[in-house]
Amino acid sequence: MSQSLYELITGALKVNSTISVNDTHLKEAIQGTEGFEHFPYKARNFCALVSVTESHEIKALIDLANQCATNPKLAFSLYPISTGNNWGYGSRQPNGIKKNIVLLNLGKLNNIIDFDPELGLVTLEPGVTQQQLSDFLQNRNDHYMVPVTGAGPECSLLANALERGYGITPHTDHFAAVTSMQGYWANGSAYQSAINELDESVVRGVDKAYKWGLGPYLEGLFSQSNLGIVSQMTIRLAKKKPGFCSFFIQLKSDNHLEFALPVVRRILQEYEGIVGAINVIDQRRLISMLTSNPNKNAHKIMSEIQLNIISENLRVPYWTIVGSIYGSKGVVKVTKKEIKQLFNKIPCRQLYSDHFIITLANKIMPHIPAWLINKNSLLSSISTQLTTLQQGKDIMLGIPNKVALKLAYWRHKDANTFDNTLLSPAADGCGLLWYAPLINMKIEAIREFIHLVRTTCSKHNIEPFITLTHLRHDSIDSSIPIVFDLTNARAVNDAHQCLKKLTKEGLKKGFVPYRLNIDQQQWLLSNDKGFWKTVDLIKKSLDPHNVMSIDRYNPK
Repeated sequence: MSQSLYELITGALKVNSTISVNDTHLKEAIQGTEGFEHFPYKARNFCALVSVTESHEIKALIDLANQCATNPKLAFSLYPISTGNNWGYGSRQPNGIKKNIVLLNLGKLNNIIDFDPELGLVTLEPGVTQQQLSDFLQNRNDHYMVPVTGAGPECSLLANALERGYGITPHTDHFAAVTSMQGYWANGSAYQSAINELDESVVRGVDKAYKWGLGPYLEGLFSQSNLGIVSQMTIRLAKKKPGFCSFFIQLKSDNHLEFALPVVRRILQEYEGIVGAINVIDQRRLISMLTSNPNKNAHKIMSEIQLNIISENLRVPYWTIVGSIYGSKGVVKVTKKEIKQLFNKIPCRQLYSDHFIITLANKIMPHIPAWLINKNSLLSSISTQLTTLQQGKDIMLGIPNKVALKLAYWRHKDANTFDNTLLSPAADGCGLLWYAPLINMKIEAIREFIHLVRTTCSKHNIEPFITLTHLRHDSIDSSIPIVFDLTNARAVNDAHQCLKKLTKEGLKKGFVPYRLNIDQQQWLLSNDKGFWKTVDLIKKSLDPHNVMSIDRYNPK
């Protein structure tokens, strides 16, 4: 970065905001789990890291970028991030590979601007994390759930919603729960809804309770795009219910999946609004939550012998169906009874979080000496499973934790040395990519998908972990983690080739990703398609100098 550009950007910032061009700081900031640095022709880099503390500085920087755009010596583009914990999809790394990319860190914009305890509407800035909102609600003793994800407590709520993330609390679709937003288009123009502009009341806020606004729905243009920056967002929170129960349905055989899936579909149809999303988790994925990799960081998958031994020792079924019931105590009681009756018709084992055995075990285990638990494999297994069960239950109740982050360490050579409360996949050097396709809720399609994942991953020495998330009765959003040793060049290459193969072959079968990492956006999306031609027209109108997130969901 030239001295003159440095001075211009510095002049646009407040005293508490910062700009860094230090190579060490920049290298640390760009750490990711994806291994893109092993592909020099696609190396991501930027010339400065800017952290703002006031939302109006966003506009100042956008305006400056547009003013400098026609000067070759001063031209720069902005790449905004919230907390930068977009692990597996790009982390903090920008899409573009052009010079003078300025990473705009919005993490210090972490104010909870407004909260309406009657309506359950919270307005927050980009840097507000799951944990921050959780602490805020707990301190106020407000009975609302945080829309948590498996990405962990330090992740931005706003960014996850804009990426159309989802969870297993009642409001499963996080962008659907967004009711209002404000921000800036890439040309520097401020955005607020038409309803907010028309509202002449002293305390404006009716727009926060109605998602669709008035006129064309422009807020959708901020989601998965490079058209602007959101400076604040209002989210509708789900109220904690008096009654709650989670269920865990265990299938001992792979063949039993055909019996179980129609039941899952029926439950989601008949108990919509009472039962949240339902996850169907395979044996290997569940094992990764309960124990460490028997092959450590070796570039190979678990053998059938290893799989059988671990499954027998830990009593891990072939498939596990996980769901939750929310409502009044009476509604939960009746719904649980009816769900039990549905699953009684198929071969399975049923566990419910309110079962007296689980309740009793949770009371007894804390009083057993740690040395005895560590010495006894059965007690150790029970303790691990109870802890995982409780952490999973907390997630369903909107309490953020890091239970799912352990997955990223599956092939890390020092996996067992990390404190489970301090996990940070990018900083810790984990290798992780995601394959996230949509699948129709039909048994034939699901079987075809499972076969594709197991055969493709195995050929590339990637453990075929499978989770099928049923957000609705008719659609599945699968999340396949591609976990690898980031220090092994062959493993990194195999991981990327595996993802590319899954994506290309999946498209032929109708398995289309709902979300893409920064590399996939470059090779998969085509600017000769009608959809992306329209996006490009909008981009040229709102960002005539191309200063915002170059190449992000905008193929060239």
